[in-house]
Amino acid sequence: MSEPLRGVIVSHSGLAQALASAVSTITGVAGALVPVSNDGCDNDALGERLRQAVAEQPAVLFVDLPGGSCLTNSIRYAKQHADIAVVTGVNLAMLLDFVFHREITPAEAARRAADAGGKAIRVTAA
Repeated sequence: MSEPLRGVIVSHSGLAQALASAVSTITGVAGALVPVSNDGCDNDALGERLRQAVAEQPAVLFVDLPGGSCLTNSIRYAKQHADIAVVTGVNLAMLLDFVFHREITPAEAARRAADAGGKAIRVTAA
Protein backbone atom coordinates (compact mmCIF):
# COMPACT_ATOMS: atom_id res chain seq x y z
CA MET A 1 0.00 0.00 0.00
CA SER A 2 1.61 3.25 -1.13
CA GLU A 3 -0.36 5.73 0.93
CA PRO A 4 -1.58 5.25 4.52
CA LEU A 5 -5.24 4.34 4.89
CA ARG A 6 -7.73 7.08 5.37
CA GLY A 7 -10.11 6.88 8.30
CA VAL A 8 -13.53 8.47 7.88
CA ILE A 9 -15.66 8.98 10.98
CA VAL A 10 -19.35 9.04 10.06
CA SER A 11 -21.68 10.28 12.79
CA HIS A 12 -24.66 12.22 13.93
CA SER A 13 -24.16 15.89 14.77
CA GLY A 14 -20.65 16.95 15.83
CA LEU A 15 -19.39 13.63 17.20
CA ALA A 16 -17.14 12.88 14.22
CA GLN A 17 -15.39 16.25 14.46
CA ALA A 18 -14.91 15.89 18.21
CA LEU A 19 -13.40 12.40 17.89
CA ALA A 20 -11.08 13.45 15.04
CA SER A 21 -9.93 16.46 17.06
CA ALA A 22 -9.32 14.37 20.18
CA VAL A 23 -7.25 11.81 18.26
CA SER A 24 -5.17 14.53 16.62
CA THR A 25 -4.56 16.20 19.98
CA ILE A 26 -3.59 12.97 21.72
CA THR A 27 -1.37 11.58 18.95
CA GLY A 28 -0.05 14.66 17.20
CA VAL A 29 -1.07 13.02 13.91
CA ALA A 30 -3.10 15.35 11.72
CA GLY A 31 -5.14 14.39 8.67
CA ALA A 32 -5.46 10.66 9.34
CA LEU A 33 -9.17 10.96 10.15
CA VAL A 34 -11.81 12.84 8.19
CA PRO A 35 -15.04 13.70 10.02
CA VAL A 36 -18.40 13.40 8.24
CA SER A 37 -21.67 14.42 9.88
CA ASN A 38 -25.18 13.62 8.72
CA ASP A 39 -26.33 16.89 10.24
CA GLY A 40 -28.76 18.73 7.97
CA CYS A 41 -28.57 16.41 4.98
CA ASP A 42 -30.58 13.72 3.25
CA ASN A 43 -29.21 10.36 2.04
CA ASP A 44 -27.97 11.76 -1.27
CA ALA A 45 -26.09 14.57 0.44
CA LEU A 46 -24.60 12.18 3.00
CA GLY A 47 -23.47 9.88 0.19
CA GLU A 48 -21.77 12.85 -1.46
CA ARG A 49 -20.07 13.79 1.82
CA LEU A 50 -18.75 10.23 2.07
CA ARG A 51 -17.49 10.30 -1.52
CA GLN A 52 -15.61 13.53 -0.90
CA ALA A 53 -14.15 12.33 2.41
CA VAL A 54 -12.90 9.03 0.99
CA ALA A 55 -11.48 10.78 -2.08
CA GLU A 56 -11.01 7.57 -4.11
CA GLN A 57 -8.59 6.11 -1.52
CA PRO A 58 -8.65 2.87 0.44
CA ALA A 59 -10.38 3.68 3.73
CA VAL A 60 -12.08 2.49 6.86
CA LEU A 61 -15.43 4.09 7.67
CA PHE A 62 -15.97 4.36 11.42
CA VAL A 63 -19.70 4.72 12.08
CA ASP A 64 -21.27 5.84 15.35
CA LEU A 65 -24.27 3.47 15.58
CA PRO A 66 -25.07 -0.01 14.25
CA GLY A 67 -28.15 1.36 12.49
CA GLY A 68 -29.54 4.53 10.96
CA SER A 69 -28.56 6.75 8.06
CA CYS A 70 -24.85 6.88 8.85
CA LEU A 71 -24.54 3.11 8.71
CA THR A 72 -26.83 2.51 5.74
CA ASN A 73 -25.02 5.11 3.64
CA SER A 74 -21.62 3.78 4.70
CA ILE A 75 -22.57 0.22 3.77
CA ARG A 76 -24.03 1.38 0.46
CA TYR A 77 -20.78 3.19 -0.31
CA ALA A 78 -18.60 0.26 0.75
CA LYS A 79 -20.54 -2.19 -1.45
CA GLN A 80 -19.55 -0.09 -4.46
CA HIS A 81 -15.84 0.06 -3.52
CA ALA A 82 -13.76 -3.05 -2.77
CA ASP A 83 -11.13 -1.14 -0.79
CA ILE A 84 -13.52 0.19 1.88
CA ALA A 85 -14.27 -1.43 5.26
CA VAL A 86 -16.93 -0.38 7.76
CA VAL A 87 -16.77 -0.53 11.58
CA THR A 88 -19.70 0.43 13.81
CA GLY A 89 -19.66 1.64 17.40
CA VAL A 90 -16.75 4.03 16.94
CA ASN A 91 -14.82 4.95 20.06
CA LEU A 92 -11.64 6.81 20.90
CA ALA A 93 -9.62 3.67 21.62
CA MET A 94 -10.22 2.17 18.17
CA LEU A 95 -9.37 5.43 16.43
CA LEU A 96 -6.12 5.78 18.37
CA ASP A 97 -5.13 2.26 17.33
CA PHE A 98 -6.09 2.93 13.72
CA VAL A 99 -3.97 6.07 13.41
CA PHE A 100 -0.82 4.08 14.20
CA HIS A 101 -1.69 1.07 12.01
CA ARG A 102 -2.63 2.47 8.61
CA GLU A 103 -0.14 0.51 6.49
CA ILE A 104 -2.38 -2.58 6.26
CA THR A 105 -5.46 -3.39 4.21
CA PRO A 106 -8.80 -1.78 5.07
CA ALA A 107 -10.20 -5.14 6.22
CA GLU A 108 -7.21 -5.79 8.51
CA ALA A 109 -7.31 -2.25 9.89
CA ALA A 110 -11.06 -2.54 10.55
CA ARG A 111 -10.65 -5.84 12.43
CA ARG A 112 -7.74 -4.48 14.43
CA ALA A 113 -9.58 -1.26 15.32
CA ALA A 114 -12.74 -3.14 16.32
CA ASP A 115 -10.67 -5.40 18.57
CA ALA A 116 -8.94 -2.42 20.23
CA GLY A 117 -12.27 -0.64 20.67
CA GLY A 118 -13.93 -3.67 22.18
CA LYS A 119 -11.10 -4.27 24.65
CA ALA A 120 -11.44 -0.67 25.86
CA ILE A 121 -15.01 -1.21 27.05
CA ARG A 122 -15.17 -2.13 30.71
CA VAL A 123 -17.54 -1.94 33.62
CA THR A 124 -15.83 -0.62 36.71
CA ALA A 125 -17.04 -0.33 40.29
CA ALA A 126 -17.89 3.15 41.48
